[in-house]
Amino acid sequence: MNDTLAIAVAQFAPTADAAANLEAVAHLVTTASARGARVVVFPEYSSYFVDPFDASLVENAQELDGAFVRRLTEIAREHDVVVVAGLLERGSDGRRVRNTVVAVGGDGLLAHYRKLHLYDAFGQRESDWVEPGELAPPLGFEVGGLRFGLMTCYDVRFPEVARLLVDAGADVLLVPAEWVRGPLKEHHWRTLVHARAIENTVFVAAADHPPPLGVGNSLVVDPQGVELAAVGTATDVAVAHLDVGAIARVRRVNPALQLRRFRVEPA
Repeated sequence: MNDTLAIAVAQFAPTADAAANLEAVAHLVTTASARGARVVVFPEYSSYFVDPFDASLVENAQELDGAFVRRLTEIAREHDVVVVAGLLERGSDGRRVRNTVVAVGGDGLLAHYRKLHLYDAFGQRESDWVEPGELAPPLGFEVGGLRFGLMTCYDVRFPEVARLLVDAGADVLLVPAEWVRGPLKEHHWRTLVHARAIENTVFVAAADHPPPLGVGNSLVVDPQGVELAAVGTATDVAVAHLDVGAIARVRRVNPALQLRRFRVEPA
């Protein structure tokens, strides 16, 4: 049999109750681990979320070594998994916060990513409350022979973000999200996640909030754009078994990354 690595997308609706959010994370990791998952991906803003945004964001923001990450470390250690989740991180100016994704193993923080493209679209203004991440070399982590890269929600509309991660060696793109519902938004979500997998010949795992605020439909897609596992609109986990050798096989048939004639550079 080919070597495989099980990965889960965990769909739930974070709230303004930080303790309840961590309880939900622990429960869903337990479920995912029992199904064999080694990596569990949660939505954007898993540590704290309020709609609409207000001043409580700054009050509930944490450091990278704060209570949320410490508890994720305990959960990851207990189940021998890597937990990837959205953290409301303290900003640099005391007025805004950072929209950060953390990857946490049993020994602590493995990687983090601060959202580059803020959701100033579809009538929303995330930048009023959140400062954008700095342009920096991508950070990732490895599990079971696969390299994982991090991006966030609205970033999936910018193919250059995914391409930079792939150029840095990512085999799997992880996309915590709060994909706001609206006309055609579910269609956009599914199309863009599949596109990022197909054009980069990599796996993509994307975890969203369920309705009524998110579209749900957390999913895992393979390098040919085949959907391996998904959650509908419920609070639940979906586990996919990634074929570690699939990327090399797909790229032998479709060497698109080798044939391209353009490179991506920061603006």
